[in-house]
Amino acid sequence: MKTVSTAKSHGGVQGVYTHASEVCACDMTFAVFVPPQAAERPCPVVWYLSGLTCTHQNVMDKGEYRRMAAELGLIVVCPDTSPRGDDIPDEKDNWQFGKGAGFYLDATQAPYARNYRMYSYVTEDLPALIAGNFPADMSRQAIFGHSMGGHGALTIALKSPGRYKSCSAFAPIVQPMTAGWSKPALEKFLGRDALAWRSYDATALIEDGHRFPEFLVDQGSADGFLEDGLRPWLLEEACAKAGIALTLRMQEGYDHSYFFISTFMDDHLKWHSERLG
Repeated sequence: MKTVSTAKSHGGVQGVYTHASEVCACDMTFAVFVPPQAAERPCPVVWYLSGLTCTHQNVMDKGEYRRMAAELGLIVVCPDTSPRGDDIPDEKDNWQFGKGAGFYLDATQAPYARNYRMYSYVTEDLPALIAGNFPADMSRQAIFGHSMGGHGALTIALKSPGRYKSCSAFAPIVQPMTAGWSKPALEKFLGRDALAWRSYDATALIEDGHRFPEFLVDQGSADGFLEDGLRPWLLEEACAKAGIALTLRMQEGYDHSYFFISTFMDDHLKWHSERLG
């Protein structure tokens, strides 16, 4: 692991780091905020997964999470959204696919299968690095994200019973199997058999028996992607049938941007902190 930069913030340290990822077969970059309480004891870890076109930088610069994380004593880890590098296969003219749009899955189709393994990166590779290099209490983890990252947070939580104490999302893609901006990506990453897509679809996972105690979802009513891509009512229906507690808050007038995310970031961190203990 190499340190790119560190800066003091709210009594803690905001760092950016790189490492050679065996899972993604390339160098990966991630950000970690360590609160001041970590000088005295290991702190719980909150994972934030960013959305399409983003890197760790977006939430680090615009998410406004450090003040509350410092107050609550939370380590916040912000991975990149996909593998990076000149040799990584990509579609440069397609912002909904490839670099920046890894969809937090493990690709099975050539030429993407070697590098696009963001599911394993977030659940195996990076957690091992965090546990070995930061004062992290890995027995207390939470996960949340935005848009594509919200999709990732929901699916990872559903498939990892017992690992995460809580899960929330800002404007998540809740059914990527049928959304216009994600269905083509699933086909390229996973092949044409839609059965293979179900393990990376929150509503399908719930239908197939996966469970998580409760979710918190914030969604802006003025989000331009609401009707065609996000459709939180599908998650609401699936959770209701499965008996999963879902707090879905439709936020009047808010869009898909970090103006929306930063407004409700404190709420989500407090919600996670309560469940992390």
